Order: sequence, then structure tokens, then C-alpha cells
Amino acid sequence: MSVTDMFSNIQGFLSADQDIREDIRKVVQVLEQTAREILTVLQSVHQPSGFKDIPSKCRRARELFCTVRNHIGDLKTKFPADQYYRFHEHWRFVLQRVTFLAAFVVYLESETLVIREEVAKILGIEVDREKGFHLDIEDYLAGVLIMASELSRLAVNSVTSGDYSRPLRISSFINELDSGFRLLNLKNDPLRKRYDGLKYDVKKIEEVVYDLSIRGLTKDPETGGDK
Repeated sequence: MSVTDMFSNIQGFLSADQDIREDIRKVVQVLEQTAREILTVLQSVHQPSGFKDIPSKCRRARELFCTVRNHIGDLKTKFPADQYYRFHEHWRFVLQRVTFLAAFVVYLESETLVIREEVAKILGIEVDREKGFHLDIEDYLAGVLIMASELSRLAVNSVTSGDYSRPLRISSFINELDSGFRLLNLKNDPLRKRYDGLKYDVKKIEEVVYDLSIRGLTKDPETGGDK
């Protein structure tokens, strides 16, 4: 094979790779748009009126997750199934974002931490990498940490809306989450930085709870806070 032929073959490979990446980017763009729509729906829970209508906001968000599943189904067709990590960089951020949204919905519904398997089910993807398009463990953890930041904001806005028991429950949840992350030996730099942010979320929520305490607005969990 001549040098010219060799480089012609390389150019063919590069062109095919570029075409795949462009197809992926197009699907990711519409997936990001749907993620923004879900976030818009859920952001209303931070408003006084939104607190009264959390169940309907969660139902609407779950309806939009049907669209997310369709987009991800389309995304799966844009690249060879055995090359997930080769193109992972293109959808990593949006996958973490929709993981956060799924986790936030589950928390608003039940005040529990969503497990990785349930997120995968909501998104219509796998947990095991051997099965193809899946929810990487680090993407799951990143989504959970984004949710923690959202909950710290919710704790503040709960007080503004006159819900004084919710920050106590959020504080208990976030402290338990922090304890769980402390068990992990995080070597992924971006994930480690996100975890460092959890410390500030814990501190922010503790300040909210302390302020409620000195104002005499806290309730004994045995007698109150069942909202």
C-alpha cells in the first residue's frame, strides 16, 4: 500500500467517525432540551404555590421522561454498541443531568434516595455495561450530588414558604448521604470536586436548621414534620 492510499484510508476512517459524532450531537441537543423542560417543571417547587402542588409536578416530570427514553433509544442507534466509552464524552453531562432530575423526582415523591437501578429504568437504559448503553456508576453518583445541591436550595425556600419541618428532613437525608459518600474512595477528579461541594450543602442546610432552632420553629419529629 502506498503512502497516499494509507492516508486516504485514514481520512475515510476519520470522516466516518466525525459523521457518527455529529449524529450523536444532534440527538444530545434534543435530549438536553427535554432535560431543560423537566427542570423548568421541577423548579416551580421552589415557589410557595409549587409546594402545594408537588405531586402534579412530579407526574408531569415523569410524563416528560417518556420523551427522554425515546431520545435515548434514538441515541443508541447512532454508534456501535461496543463503543460506548469511545463516545461517552458526548452524552456524559446530559446523562448526569437527567439522573439528577430522576433522583429529584423520586425524592420529592418519597423523600428517599433513588437507587441506580431505578434511575436506569426511568431512563430506559441498562445498569450492566455488558448489555450496552448503561448508567455508569460515576454518572449516577454525579447526578445524586447535583440533587444534593438542589435540596439545599429547597431547604432555604421551604422556610420562605412557611414549611419549617421540611428542612429538618432534608438535613437528615443529606447527612446520611454525606456519610455514604465518605465510605467511597473517590479518585475521579470531577466527581471528587462535586463531592467537595456536598460539604457546603451540608453546612448550608445546617445553618437553616440552626436558624429555625433559635427562632423556636423546629418541631419534635415524633410530634411534627409529617408533612
